[in-house]
Amino acid sequence: MFVSDPSPPDEPTPTGQVPGPGILHADLDAFFASVEQRDDPSLRGRPVLVGGGVIVAASYEAKRRGIATPTNERAARRLCPDAVVVPPRFDAYLEASRAVFDCFRDVTPSVEGLSIDEAFLDVRGARRLLGSSLAIAHRLRAAVRDEVGLPLSIGIAATKFLAKVASASAKPDGVLLIPLGEELDFLHPLPIERLWGVGPKTSERLHAIGVSTVYELAQIPQVALATTIGRAAAAHLHAIAWNRDPRRVAPHARRRSIGSQNALGRPRHDPAELELALLGIVDRVARRLRADERLARTLTVRLRFADSERITRSVSLDVATDSTTLIGVTARELLASVVPTVRGRGVTLIGLALSNLVPSNPLQLSLPFEQRGRGRELDAAIDDLRTCFGRASIGRASLLRDPRLRHSFAEELYEP
Repeated sequence: MFVSDPSPPDEPTPTGQVPGPGILHADLDAFFASVEQRDDPSLRGRPVLVGGGVIVAASYEAKRRGIATPTNERAARRLCPDAVVVPPRFDAYLEASRAVFDCFRDVTPSVEGLSIDEAFLDVRGARRLLGSSLAIAHRLRAAVRDEVGLPLSIGIAATKFLAKVASASAKPDGVLLIPLGEELDFLHPLPIERLWGVGPKTSERLHAIGVSTVYELAQIPQVALATTIGRAAAAHLHAIAWNRDPRRVAPHARRRSIGSQNALGRPRHDPAELELALLGIVDRVARRLRADERLARTLTVRLRFADSERITRSVSLDVATDSTTLIGVTARELLASVVPTVRGRGVTLIGLALSNLVPSNPLQLSLPFEQRGRGRELDAAIDDLRTCFGRASIGRASLLRDPRLRHSFAEELYEP
C-alpha cells in the first residue's frame, strides 16, 4: 500500500536493510505565498495572492477558492474578494531557496535543482547512516520547517517521473511513498493530465479517442498512439505510462537553455508596450547567462495570444554572446518581425529563451574590441550592483513608465 504522510519513524532503518525506492522529489508548497505568510504573521491563514496586475502565486487558502496561476488580478478578486495582494519580493524568495537547498545538501550531495522551489534528491547513499528514504523525507521536512519556516511536500519513488507525481499527490505539506512493485497500481488510475507532456491540446486529443486515465493510455500501442499525438509525444507518454524513466538524478547537469517570461496583466496590442516588457526580460536572462558563465547563439521570442494560441520566432547569431545590448537588439528585431501578427490580437504572455549555450571562458572577442569591452564592463557593473543591493536596485528607466511592468514578475529558475 502507498504510505502517505505517516508519523516519522523513531529511529533509522538498521544497517544492511533495503529500505525501498531512493529518489525523492521535494517541492515547496505555494512557495512565494508561503514566504509572504512566513514573514508577515498577519497573513497566515488568509488567502494571499502574489503579483500586481498578474497574479503569479497563490496561497492554499486562495487556491481552495478556485484561483489558479497565472491569472488576472481582477478575475482573482472576483473569485476571492477578501484576498490580500502583495507585490513579489524575488530577493526574499531567492534567499529562502538557498536556505532550503542547504538543507537538501545536508542530507545528500546528489541534489538536482529543477527550479527555485523544487529538486530531485538521490538518497540511496545516505540510507545506511540516516535510515530509510521515508525517514530521510521526514528529516528533510522537519529541517526545512524548523530552519527556514516553510512547508515542504515530498514524493518518494524508484523513478524521477513517479517521484514528481507522488509529491503532487502529497500536497500540501505531506509525504507519499510509492513502494517497489506497486508503481503501476498507483500510476494507472490517475487522469492523463497528471503525466508530463499532457497539456490542454494533447488532453483534448486523447479524450477524443476515449482515453482519460493513464491505464487506458498504456493499453494503446505506441504506433497507434502516434497517429493521434505524433511520434515523439507517443514515445514519451507510452514510456512514462509504464513508469519507464531511466534518468538519474544529475546534480551537476547544466541547463541547455536559459529563459524567462512575463504573463501580462491584460491583452496588449501596442508593440511599444510589448517591447518594454521584452526588454525587462532581456535584462533578466542576460544577467543569468553571465552568472552561469555561458554564451548563447540562439534567441527565441515567444508570444501567447488571448485565444491561447502561441507563436515563436528564433534566430542564431554568427558569434555566441552574453551582451545585454546585443541580446536586446536581436530580441527587438524578432519582435518587430511579428508585429503584423500582433496587431488586432491580444498578447497575454511574452517570453525569451537563450539556447545553443557554450562556456564563456575562453572567449574569442569579436571586432571592434574597444566597443565590446565597454559593453562588457557596463554589464559587469550592473550585475555587481544587483548582487550587492538587490535585483530592483538598478533597471531601465523606460520600465518605470508603466507600473504593471515595473511590478511584473516572471519565475526565474535557480540553479544552486
